[in-house]
Amino acid sequence: MAGAFEGSPPDYDLIVIGAGPVGENVADYAAKRGIRVAIVESELVGGECSYWACMPSKALLRSGHVLRAAQRLDGTRQAVTGELDVPAVLARRNTFTSEWKDDGQVDWLNSAGIDLIRGHARLTGPRTLAVNGRDYTARAVAVATGSVPVLPDIPELAAANPWGTREATSASAAPARLLVLGGGVAGTELATAWASLGSDVTLLSRGPLLEREEPFAGELVTKALREMGVDVRIGVSPTGVHRDEAGVVTTTLDDGSTVVTDEILVSTGRRPNTLDLGVDTVGFIPGEKLSVDDTMLVTGTDWLYAVGDVNGRALLTHQGKYQARAAGEVIAARLSGGDVHDAPWGGHVATADHAAVPHVIFTDPEVAGVGLTEAQARARGLNVTTVEYDLGWVAGAKLHADGYEGHAKLVIDEDRHIIAGATFVGQDVADLLHSATIAIVGEVPIDRLWHAVPSYPTISEVWLRLLETYGRPN
Repeated sequence: MAGAFEGSPPDYDLIVIGAGPVGENVADYAAKRGIRVAIVESELVGGECSYWACMPSKALLRSGHVLRAAQRLDGTRQAVTGELDVPAVLARRNTFTSEWKDDGQVDWLNSAGIDLIRGHARLTGPRTLAVNGRDYTARAVAVATGSVPVLPDIPELAAANPWGTREATSASAAPARLLVLGGGVAGTELATAWASLGSDVTLLSRGPLLEREEPFAGELVTKALREMGVDVRIGVSPTGVHRDEAGVVTTTLDDGSTVVTDEILVSTGRRPNTLDLGVDTVGFIPGEKLSVDDTMLVTGTDWLYAVGDVNGRALLTHQGKYQARAAGEVIAARLSGGDVHDAPWGGHVATADHAAVPHVIFTDPEVAGVGLTEAQARARGLNVTTVEYDLGWVAGAKLHADGYEGHAKLVIDEDRHIIAGATFVGQDVADLLHSATIAIVGEVPIDRLWHAVPSYPTISEVWLRLLETYGRPN
């Protein structure tokens, strides 16, 4: 490998491009193994999740969740008679973004012994990149640049200066009227958040909301959004957008109607952030994902790694960090000549990406799922049985909220007698998810799950009800 640097030692063992949560974890886990690491960041250390996505969006959502939870209980609904204090919610949101300053994250990098290079990185060839006009070399490079929004091809949309998720999570005031394009995760979450904060929200979706989930998830979220006052329109698409001199946005739809709002939020998809990265200098197509093996090594290379959204495997911060922990350690092992544990479920692979990805959608009700939906399992040719249960019938759920509405479903692989997927929809179901994740990752037999006794009276008792619906073991 020394020949790649023409006799000169490389500047670093590993350079990570992108200092979001994923890049930070790659760098940290590699540095802990004793190799020299630098990380390059063109914006704020901490990345999209910390400042414009996960943390601020959930902070915007939380106050509304708590208020509605209180309103669902007799005794507290009489005590809670006011509305949300919007400036206070926004101020609390700001604390989770550290007022969009990264001093604390930079201090952490310094304490971890990771060098920070500020600027935009571009690959210039194998094991080489340029930042701010200076060239750097490394024995390995890890790309953790995430993903960026895709703007649909709608006449005049770009000229209307639409919000993306960044603008929606960092806004300093609630718009009186907001149009949300997209019925996926970000669209439904942000529609929930801004409706909670007093905006008159219209949500447009070409197909059912949350259509990658079990069908009942989108149905329950659609019902709840409408009860919150959101105008949910399914099966319609914009044909044109115009913002006038006063800032008012008029959106024309394919059914001939128009929607007039103060802001328009576009949440219709994302693509890997590789367009301006110089990947063409090493044989890849700008703007496309970098395909990897389970150690995050980019196909066809022995030095380039792609971790997180940029590889297109699972566009979730926690899953990217999971990949990063494996990648950081396998990079260090390979560079130091150590053992590589790349068998399925080994310490240097991200096996869970394929069929055990947990995810939560923080709408109200929440949607929590892991593994495969029934449709996905059948598409893979699995022999499955499904069991479902109304969460509102569980004693713990009845205590949790008056008139609790929710639903649970297990997808069971009959040939292996294990759970292949689980979905829960309802208030506060996110905390049910990790038990399902462990059951799937651990491939716990259904018969053994009967011995995992849920506490009474909790919402977790739905596990017993699902097992009863499936049937006792012989």
